[in-house]
Amino acid sequence: MIKHTDSYYADSAPITDEYPALEDNIECDICIIGGGFSGLSSAIHLAEKGFKVVVLESAQIGFGATGRNGGQIVNSYSRDVADIEKRYDPKTATALCNMIFEGGDIIRHLIEKYNINCDIKQGGLFTAFNQKQLDGLYEHAKNWQRYGNNQLSMLNKNELVDAVGTNAYVGGLLDKSAGHMHPLKLALGEAKAVTQLGGRIFEQSAAVRIEKGTNPIAHTERGSVKAKYLVLAGNAYLGGLAPKISNKAVPCGTQIVTTEALNAEQLKTVLTSDYCVEDCNYLLDYYRLTADKRLLFGGGVVYGARDPNNIEQFLRPKIEKVFPQLAGINIDYKWTGNFLLTYSRMPQFGRFDDNIYYLQGYSGHGVTCTHLAGKLLAEVLTGDAERFDAFASLKHPAFPGGRHLQIPFSAIGAVYYNIRDKLSI
Repeated sequence: MIKHTDSYYADSAPITDEYPALEDNIECDICIIGGGFSGLSSAIHLAEKGFKVVVLESAQIGFGATGRNGGQIVNSYSRDVADIEKRYDPKTATALCNMIFEGGDIIRHLIEKYNINCDIKQGGLFTAFNQKQLDGLYEHAKNWQRYGNNQLSMLNKNELVDAVGTNAYVGGLLDKSAGHMHPLKLALGEAKAVTQLGGRIFEQSAAVRIEKGTNPIAHTERGSVKAKYLVLAGNAYLGGLAPKISNKAVPCGTQIVTTEALNAEQLKTVLTSDYCVEDCNYLLDYYRLTADKRLLFGGGVVYGARDPNNIEQFLRPKIEKVFPQLAGINIDYKWTGNFLLTYSRMPQFGRFDDNIYYLQGYSGHGVTCTHLAGKLLAEVLTGDAERFDAFASLKHPAFPGGRHLQIPFSAIGAVYYNIRDKLSI
């Protein structure tokens, strides 16, 4: 039995619902492979429209990036508005940018509609180490305001000291439409919603083979699901199930630690605003307080999803640089999680053989975009393909160097950006 990685999330989430393994040959309207946010959002939106839905999860619900991420509700995609408008034609760019705040709204809607207790808090900060990054945040705010986000405000250094409790930054951007929550609790609540809507979930049921045809079939070791449509939502954990799409992205690992609970004195100077934070470096760090007042801190990228030898050794200096008042604090949890990086830094949504759909490649912005993906999938399968096709029309080149060299080439690029961050050029 494959269980959740040893993490703060797994220890603090009430996993009261366990789903059976598939041990039969069944049929449904739509079979979804992957029990993370992409699959769960798809299942909810489709079940709400009356489809008979089956979700196949290889381990436990939220096992992958869904149950291991920083828990931050960050708007938009890994590419910002300015890049999107330069890269794509005006019609496509406008369609994409009109959706950049929708994922967070969907999350809040699901939490309210299905009464999901996941420790949600409002407000997120982007922080700048230097004037160049701060100038970028001013431009970022202007672009977001053009697409309807009126919950933005710039903060100076003193205001950031009050909100975050550090002198590390010269300024920042507050987005009150952002926020943070316990991602595994959210996933478990969404899974319960799927079953309340009549959907079926099978854990420990990895899809090992896809049989294409008029009614595609997903085969597991001890059963199968025959459906009208098949949805591939395994993201970085899809493996070699669909080489046609897996060679267009590379799995990457990020590292997270969670400290012991902060005491009353520490809480006077650490994240008094209770906002989540991410900095503006290319290889960014991100952090927030948990519901029980621990500091959850993540950062760095390991290309190829290899676990670092010592996560604490890697992240502790970063924590103590931002919060010197926490020097020597105990680290209670440390873990890694994989996400899928695309060369374009845009998510990959599409279809092949007319009845097999895929949702993947969120490039570090998966919490909100996965929820948008599920809604768009429900739209296209009920006859409204316009918004889904805005994503499906995007060209996704493979990484330079081909399948065997894409990870080393990506790592070289990361070294360059790390040096650029440090030199502030």
